[in-house]
Amino acid sequence: MRVLGVDPGLTRCGLGVVDGQAGRRLHAVAYDVVRTPAHDDIAERLLTLEREIGAWIDAYRPEVVAVERVFSQHNVRTVMGTAQAAAVALTTAARAGVRVGLHTPSEVKAAVTGSGRADKAQIGTMVTRLLSLSSAPRPADTADALALAICHIWRGSALARLDAEAAGHDRRGGARPRSRKAVLR
Repeated sequence: MRVLGVDPGLTRCGLGVVDGQAGRRLHAVAYDVVRTPAHDDIAERLLTLEREIGAWIDAYRPEVVAVERVFSQHNVRTVMGTAQAAAVALTTAARAGVRVGLHTPSEVKAAVTGSGRADKAQIGTMVTRLLSLSSAPRPADTADALALAICHIWRGSALARLDAEAAGHDRRGGARPRSRKAVLR
């Protein structure tokens, strides 16, 4: 599976492509950060993000784009910019016909480090180890994007199997479970 992770942000938007399978070795294909100047018009900044994310989708052909689910922050201005950047990533993926996976920051941290409260340094260290990189990706936004991709490979494939099981159960004429939790019982 090839996943493009997107750590949304207006000033710095992390991008990272990872190949792999749950239970198998992972490989970093590419990672970088898209920067947009804070003094530029918001519409131009969002358009730059759309172009760059679209170019990465075209160049790397991911099966899934994993985007950080925006969560509430005390700084409304920061959360608005993050939400706008996330919306651009979602729209760009949808326009390209690529599936999207959303993951919360704590879900990503738990998947990569084992703790939903891990800090940026811990994420960078674990991404470096998991992808056998010679050094931690910089800036931290790139490590976060790679962590999103890793999280989706590990957790997204399990969720897809649960969804397939639920769909298969429905095709056999049985009652379709209401949620993934129902499939687990």
